[in-house]
Amino acid sequence: MKGRSAAAALAIACALSAAPAVGADTISATYAFPASLVYSRSFLEFVKKANEAGKGVFAIQVRGGPEAIPMMEQPRAVRDGVVDMVYSACAFYSAQVPECDAMSASTLDGPTARKNGGIEFLNGIHQKRVGVYLLGWVDSGIRFNLWSTREPRLDATGHIDIKGFKVRGHAIYQAFLTSYLGAQTININTPDLYTALERGTVEMSGWTQIGLMDLNWDRYLKYRILPDFFSTDLVILVNLKRWNALAPKTREILQRVAIQHETESLQALQALWKQEEAELAKRGIKTVAQSPEASRRFYAAARSASLARMKERMEKAGGMENYDKVVQLFTPF
Repeated sequence: MKGRSAAAALAIACALSAAPAVGADTISATYAFPASLVYSRSFLEFVKKANEAGKGVFAIQVRGGPEAIPMMEQPRAVRDGVVDMVYSACAFYSAQVPECDAMSASTLDGPTARKNGGIEFLNGIHQKRVGVYLLGWVDSGIRFNLWSTREPRLDATGHIDIKGFKVRGHAIYQAFLTSYLGAQTININTPDLYTALERGTVEMSGWTQIGLMDLNWDRYLKYRILPDFFSTDLVILVNLKRWNALAPKTREILQRVAIQHETESLQALQALWKQEEAELAKRGIKTVAQSPEASRRFYAAARSASLARMKERMEKAGGMENYDKVVQLFTPF
């Protein structure tokens, strides 16, 4: 943990130390999660690569993470121009961009969605709905699990039964937890979950396949429940007015590096997952697998819950014109 924190601090220092040349573009940025978390480190790696590629042309200056602007306020901050760029989860602002739910439920990864036109399509929606430019879908291809402090029950069909568990709710999987699993949830932000686990306020939470040890949650979460579900929906957003005001060379480099990072981060996190899976097993994390039929229903229900919420929100917003296409592009199977 200390090594990772030090590495994150060094990355932040490198990002902050990039001094733009006279006349060069300066881009302010924040990221959603604590600096120790793998996803924050990945974003800071993107910043480092972008600043190296854009030396003399632009410099991204990182203000910090959730300590600078609270996690759930960052999407609004980039929309309003308080900060030029944010690294956040699409689900954090899906009330404003309902199509984000298709990304959360996606069966694809970032590079694939880039090739099939999905990211371009979603970028146009972002510009229209909230005035931001979707620079890239990075750190994709990592799925979610339910993690628990105590062993959950399986019913006669091999399906998980979480009645009586204190479950953490979250924007990404709230609809699934409540509509399908019937969970009574407690909403707690990521930085506060360690204390909630320590005190027993929370006994179960959804989280990605990686990052548990970065946050020390493995001290309390001892069971991983299969199957995996959902997808990381981590994006880099730029205020649209600021994007359009950047020099053409700046925009070209930023977009090129973001596309590269879509692929490089996917590869890096897939390799990391194999390492973390083995380490978690060494630390005594046990796996609880639902039956094949229960797993099929579980996975299908997760997808269905997200798309149902997306449809409901789009109907309230007065337009279903994007529904079929965004489903086709992000959840084709």
